[in-house]
Parts: sequence; C-alpha cells; structure tokens
Amino acid sequence: MSFPLPPLTQIPPDVVALTDYEPLARQHLGEHAWAYYSGGAADEITLRENRTAFDDLKLVPRVLRDMKGGNTRTTLLGQTLEYPVLLAPIAYHRMAHEDGELATVLGASAMQAGMIVSTRASVMIEDIAAAAQTHLWFQLYVQPDRGFTQELVRRAENAGYQALVLTVDAPLTGIRNRLQRSGYRMREGVEAVNLRGMRQPDLRPRMAGENVAFGSLLDDAPTWKDAEWLLSFTKLPVLIKGILSPEDAEMAIERGFAGIIVSNHGGRVLDTTPPPIAVLPQIVEQAAGRVPVLMDGGVRRGTDVLKAVALGASAVLIGRPYLFALAVAGAVGVAHILNILRAEFEVAMGLTGCATVDQIQRSVLWQRPR
Repeated sequence: MSFPLPPLTQIPPDVVALTDYEPLARQHLGEHAWAYYSGGAADEITLRENRTAFDDLKLVPRVLRDMKGGNTRTTLLGQTLEYPVLLAPIAYHRMAHEDGELATVLGASAMQAGMIVSTRASVMIEDIAAAAQTHLWFQLYVQPDRGFTQELVRRAENAGYQALVLTVDAPLTGIRNRLQRSGYRMREGVEAVNLRGMRQPDLRPRMAGENVAFGSLLDDAPTWKDAEWLLSFTKLPVLIKGILSPEDAEMAIERGFAGIIVSNHGGRVLDTTPPPIAVLPQIVEQAAGRVPVLMDGGVRRGTDVLKAVALGASAVLIGRPYLFALAVAGAVGVAHILNILRAEFEVAMGLTGCATVDQIQRSVLWQRPR
C-alpha cells in the first residue's frame, strides 16, 4: 500500500534519533506551544524519571541464535500490529502543524502504526477516520455532560474506530509551572472541535475562598460507576489508561475492561509518581494474562520498546516524540520517527537473540549479581 508522502529530503540529515527532533521542534512551536507539549507537572521530577528509569535497565546480548523468519509483528485485541508501538493520544495537533491530526494519521498509516485519537483533537474524528489506513482507537475523557459523552462514543463507533481508551488519571489538570511561567495561550483558531456544543459545567467557586477543585471540578469527576456505565453501552473493547496501582488494575479487570495502559500521563498531572516502566511488572503480575497490559511514558529508543515487552507489555505508546516530529516535518516527520523506532527495535531484538516478539522474555534484562 502506498501513501503520498513527500521525500525525506526535507528532514535534516543529522536527525537520526527521536530526540534529535526536540530542539528543532522548539524552533517551530513557539514558546507557548513548546511549554504546553514539553512540560510536566510541578518540578518535573516524574517527567525526567520516566526517561531515566529506562536507562537504568540493562540488556543482555545473545549470540549465534537462529533468527530465520524473524519479524516484529504482534497481536493486540485481535488486531495485528506490524510492531508493538502506537501513537498515544495528544490534544490539539493543529497547534503543532496546520494539518493537525490529518498529517499525524497519514504518517501513522504510512508506517502501519496504530493511532489513538484524543478527545481534544483539533480535527473532527470522522475526518481523521476517513483519512486513516491503519488501526485507529479513540481516547475518551468522560465529560460532565454524560449525554454528550455517550454521543461522542457513538460517533467514534460509527466512524469505524476499533477500540476506546478511557483516560482516568487526569480528573484535574496538574499544576504545570512551566506552562504558567510561559503565560500560555491557545493558538488562535485551534480548539477541541469534537466538544463543540457540549454543555459546560460551572467551574466558579461557590463562595469567596472556596477551593476550585473540591466542590466544582471534582463533583463531576468520573467514578467507577461511570466506567461501568460506559462499558454497558459501547460495542467497542475499552482499555483503561492511567493505572499505576495493582488494586486499580484489579478493579478494572473485574469490571470488564479489555486492557490496561500503565501511565502517569507523561508526568503532566501529579509530580513524583513512579515511572510506568518501574510499575509495569506489578501490573502485569496482577493482570496474570487476563487482559493485555500496555504502557507509555519515556519511550525514546527501540531498546525501550524491547525492555517494556520483556517486562510484560503487549505494546508501548509514544507521545511527545511524534508530536515534535509533526511540528518539524508534518506527516513525513511522524513516519520518520516511527521508522527509526521500528528499526531500532528490530536491531535490539536481533542482538538479544529474539526472532519474534513472543520470544522477548525477562531473560534479555541483565540482573545485577547479589
């Protein structure tokens, strides 16, 4: 299948790793958009540790293994993925590139990578689906207007989305000091177009000195009852995103969620939470094979994908890297970073003696002698 992507010549020749796009993206995005996409919560401790936790894991090379028939394919929720990487949901792609999510889905389609579209996409979800030639899931925030939420799910179903991803770890926006210091303002002409017409809650404090969160935002925050409500009417499999606790993982499985995504929202909500890669083994152990477990946060190399799979992840999600590539080079940039990541993952598999994804076991991770 061919896609009308421009040649890679528009990408500087020294851009050879995902992180190479980051300084270029800062030049393209402007101060406000850069602060929005790159920043984390508070002191950004979690944001940093999401990355360094991968660096602390070491790999054991294996030699002289039979690698005939090797490939990176895997199966997830009955869907065949060419490699265990999906694009995580990120809001407002048009703040990074004029074509927004349409450019992102073109790049994802060119590399046959699954894409999870945000509730706060800046392009209509129907238009994104019409342009997609790859697996497409829809990320959902349960809105205070529950009727509007149900209609949004119906739209995703009718447009052909193959799964829902319920994000549960951000009932409140985190304290993002970098964003505050930038004096952030949304780029003119960019909005969450799929939320047009929704009844907005009254977020004003009810009396002088009252907290904004308690008594307003948190009154309408979703609960496990809302999660059960969602599962009761949708025809699609639903994954739950934002799990760091084995107890929450168990509650999700008991209620019928089709999968779990271990995530701390890219370090953007609550600072000093543990890195998802550190929590992943506990959640995998709790799930005990009943549902697939995915993870996001800090993935920047193909070796990171290998490490996550070795610890039990069925797939990983990447976020900021593809958004930065989108800002620099549009659809071509998105396809480029996916190509880089897949190549790195394949090389890492080969050098650790894993011909197929199901051969990746914990034994590829070095254990420090006691």
